[in-house]
Amino acid sequence: MSLPLLLFLTISAVFAAAPLPLQPDFYSKACPAAETTVRIMIQKAMAREARSGASVMRLQFHDCFVNGCDASLLLDDTPNMLGEKLSLSNINSLRSYEVIDEVKDALEQVCPGIVSCADIIVMAARDAVVLSGGPYWEVKLGRKDSLTASQKDSDDIMPSPRANATTLISLFNKFNLSIKDLVALSGSHSIGQGRCFSIFFRLYNQSGTGLPDPTIEPKYREKLDHLCPPNGDEDVTGDLDATPEIFDNQYFKDLVLGRGFLNSDETLFTNEETRKYVREFSLNQTKFFKAFVEGMIKMGDLQSGRPGEIRRNCRVVNGRPIDILLED
Repeated sequence: MSLPLLLFLTISAVFAAAPLPLQPDFYSKACPAAETTVRIMIQKAMAREARSGASVMRLQFHDCFVNGCDASLLLDDTPNMLGEKLSLSNINSLRSYEVIDEVKDALEQVCPGIVSCADIIVMAARDAVVLSGGPYWEVKLGRKDSLTASQKDSDDIMPSPRANATTLISLFNKFNLSIKDLVALSGSHSIGQGRCFSIFFRLYNQSGTGLPDPTIEPKYREKLDHLCPPNGDEDVTGDLDATPEIFDNQYFKDLVLGRGFLNSDETLFTNEETRKYVREFSLNQTKFFKAFVEGMIKMGDLQSGRPGEIRRNCRVVNGRPIDILLED
């Protein structure tokens, strides 16, 4: 077979393969220890730092909303590509990339070249919720890792902490996620922390008024004023709800009381369309858990349909077959 024809067939196989349907038992034969390995590594990471659970869970949101769940978020920048890590919603905000590296390294020891980084994100997010006291659900697997990433795509899609409910409803609708999905998935803020940078405007200049957000409960505002004083350190962090290491419905109880940390949180209670779900979830944790699981599964189904691969290192694309053949 001639080299040009071999190159064409090899490249075509990589770029033309249709994505397989996602299914819970995808790795049952090729890597039966996959889910157990991920859970053990996430448990170790959370034992070192409980906050890493929330950080890992957030990765699914920021990955799946930008061109589907394809681990594009994990790619480091290259001279020819500005990736998503430094986008406006991610820079100095997303963290625990190294936890995913640790999970990937462990899986490569068990079954090299089998488990995608995109699937690791989804499994790790589920396990972070479970290990924080939240619900368990079966994750569908079989995703491929993207071959590129785009900082612009992330900037264009991901919402700001200043976003209001109307903006969030519109965003979620683009992905066929309902208002109920929006409120339930916002419950991911049941665990974790946010930076003062994200709330300075709420405390001192809401909507350009030079005044604090009037929806903040006064005593809670005093607490935030002390945590995040004017011209203070923007990287200081505050709890997103009153039980930041436990996945429960306290987040919604706080919103009802005017104690939402982010503007994008509290707006869910001040908006008429989302308020009913905030009230419902604040009163019934079981309903919140059920709706959260449904939302996470729907979000995990988002796929771009673009070509992909199984990365050996989640931070970089594998060497293309054309490179390998030319080296030979």
